[in-house]
Amino acid sequence: MSKIPAVRRMNADDANFSAELDQLLSWESVSDAGVNQAVIDIIAQVRSRGDAAVLDFTRQFDGLEAADFSQLELPQERLQQALQNISPEQRSALETAAERVRRYHEHQRQDSWRYTDPDGTMLGQQVTAIDRAGIYVPGGKATYPSSVLMNAIPAKVAGVQEIIMVVPTPRGEINEMVLAAAAIAGVDRVFTIGGAQAVAALAYGTESVPAVDKIVGPGNIYVATAKQLVFGRVGIDMIAGPSEILVVCDGQTDPDWIAMDLFSQAEHDQDAQSILLSPDAEFLDRVAASIERLLPTLEREEIARISMAERGALIQVRDLDHAVEVANRIAPEHLELSVEDPEALLPRIRHAGAIFMGRYTAEALGDYCAGPNHVLPTSGTARFFSPLGVYDFQKRSSIIYCTPEGASELGKVASVLARGESLTAHAKSAEYRIIKD
Repeated sequence: MSKIPAVRRMNADDANFSAELDQLLSWESVSDAGVNQAVIDIIAQVRSRGDAAVLDFTRQFDGLEAADFSQLELPQERLQQALQNISPEQRSALETAAERVRRYHEHQRQDSWRYTDPDGTMLGQQVTAIDRAGIYVPGGKATYPSSVLMNAIPAKVAGVQEIIMVVPTPRGEINEMVLAAAAIAGVDRVFTIGGAQAVAALAYGTESVPAVDKIVGPGNIYVATAKQLVFGRVGIDMIAGPSEILVVCDGQTDPDWIAMDLFSQAEHDQDAQSILLSPDAEFLDRVAASIERLLPTLEREEIARISMAERGALIQVRDLDHAVEVANRIAPEHLELSVEDPEALLPRIRHAGAIFMGRYTAEALGDYCAGPNHVLPTSGTARFFSPLGVYDFQKRSSIIYCTPEGASELGKVASVLARGESLTAHAKSAEYRIIKD
């Protein structure tokens, strides 16, 4: 009996490749009716009952008993204590990553600007930070201090006045590195709540949790659904799907490196997607052999194995130009250009969340400490979304100032256009400012 391969093989020149690729990429980010209704009910309860509802849901879903809401907020002293509790090596790694993330995001900060027309009209844009941001961080045994840094530091650089972090602590399980990261990143308040109830509390506010202006950060399907439902009341970063990596390789990189790069996403969860494009069929064979050999060495082997078998692929393309064409169609979250001259390909890459250049630039470096944000568009949304950044925590107000002469000239134009739309009050408002000869 033949052994089922760990990952499928495809050829981009096959007649049915387009349909096969569509099927491979297909993923429904929208929750089912049951999840949707459950989240609607949770949000309604939090809106009507505030703290009491969040306490009830925290007992129900996290198994965490709290007599009152004060027991669900961690003081700043506790964050500083976590910073002391972690090992010197862990603290140094967090501080190094934080500094690199901060330095990168400082380049994104946008300033206000103005210019003056010849008629004296001054136009411009005033850029200000949002007042308060909410950060959702997965909790329990999961360790995501990198998510704290990636979400909080751009907000701080933008000038957000207050950052509220929510992190579930099921059965009281607290991750010290997550709290230490919050201390390093400058998070202002931390509540040990999670799920849709935490998103609702951030969006609408309760007696204890202040309402925020924007909610960012990853979560499960209930969290993602809640973010979707409160959008409009607050801003959100994006509705993220499973993690993805697309590697373009010329066949000259160590196949073990490529296999492990693919695993770096496959180990996230069973729905994660790992794809390799190469024009070298023999190299694809070598990577397939590396995958088979290295899978059993992974701590999260079962998760990675399912991910690779169900959503992974090794795809042969005609050449690197063809690889770029396929990559743009996929619009991946993470794109590795593991080739001799990545600069030659870069100008033609139109759709990707983050682009990793060259054989030595592993995607994992971007997840933790390279500097750019690891909150990236998934499921093809890199066609119209960008990575999380400082600009997500800034807003822009238009500035318009007219001199009497400028108002007169603009008023003539506005009058014609307003009357063309049958909005006579608009027209007369502008006409009052026209200087009579």
